[in-house]
Amino acid sequence: MNTSAYAAAGVDIEAGDRAVELMKASVARSRRPEVLGGLGGFAGFFDASALKGYRHPVLATSTDGVGTKVAIAQAMDKHDTIGFDLIGMLVDDLVVCGAEPLFVTDYIATGKVVPERVAAIVGGIADACVAAGCSLVGGETAEHPGLLGPDEYDIAGATTGVVEKNAILGAHRIEVGDAVIGMKASGLHSNGYSLVRHVLLNQAGWALDRHVDELGRTLGEELLEPTKVYALDILDLIAKAQVHGMSHITGGGLANNVARVIPDGMTAVLERSSWTPPAVFQLVQQVGKVSQPDIDATLNMGVGMVAILPQDQVPAALAALQQREVHSWVLGEVVAEEGAGAARLV
Repeated sequence: MNTSAYAAAGVDIEAGDRAVELMKASVARSRRPEVLGGLGGFAGFFDASALKGYRHPVLATSTDGVGTKVAIAQAMDKHDTIGFDLIGMLVDDLVVCGAEPLFVTDYIATGKVVPERVAAIVGGIADACVAAGCSLVGGETAEHPGLLGPDEYDIAGATTGVVEKNAILGAHRIEVGDAVIGMKASGLHSNGYSLVRHVLLNQAGWALDRHVDELGRTLGEELLEPTKVYALDILDLIAKAQVHGMSHITGGGLANNVARVIPDGMTAVLERSSWTPPAVFQLVQQVGKVSQPDIDATLNMGVGMVAILPQDQVPAALAALQQREVHSWVLGEVVAEEGAGAARLV
């Protein structure tokens, strides 16, 4: 099929080429020395000889998307921050295992390729890769006319990292008496937006440009607040304190995600009184008349990351996080309790 016929079907190859040219500088910013070649090839290359310094390297991989938060970016026509949500969802799933993120690939599907919009999305992804210490080595932008509207898009990605086998964090290290440290979220991050949109936009009928006194800004600005990328903070924490396990608080809420790293015969008891959820969480609950169990099981409630470590490591851990300007506090403790590994808020 020739180009003009393809264009008549709704696919603009020239626009795709322009988008690639616009994003090249952004991608270059994220380049680690191990990356080989440039943008535009059929595959991205990462020099695996860099792993020879490991005694027993184990590769870790994760894939994810942003979910319905992209609808907020589209409605506000602001596309340069959504990449932080994608990278946060990807690399921070790796780092909780103790892995250093190495590289990322992304995928953007859109109804119509608008080069400037695609470049803004990829620019945000690249900036977030810089913040995470990894490289954006390639990706794909696909035009899907008839499947997505001209202004609609969705993004997803995958990442790979590496960790020494004997340094993998997880349930096998957790012990009774370990402290649980919470780390402040930047906001809603990238989970529960179907609930948030249903409550605030559909039920309450609020506009994104509505100024909300409790938030100190417009609703749209609050909902588009980028996900905090913790990767370098966590790698620094692991280097300075003896960490047993970690949990990235994403879909399913705080207790459900912490429970994923708690071994059988133990429960992580999390103290509600140790922190106050930011205003946006209280707003969703009050406006939508959402029950406490429902909101706990959906949103992060202001806790973006959790570390579990021996009590005597707490001062070093809090100091390391404070040095990197990550607000953290003692959230709870691991106790002995019969049954499957669990976590509960009290």
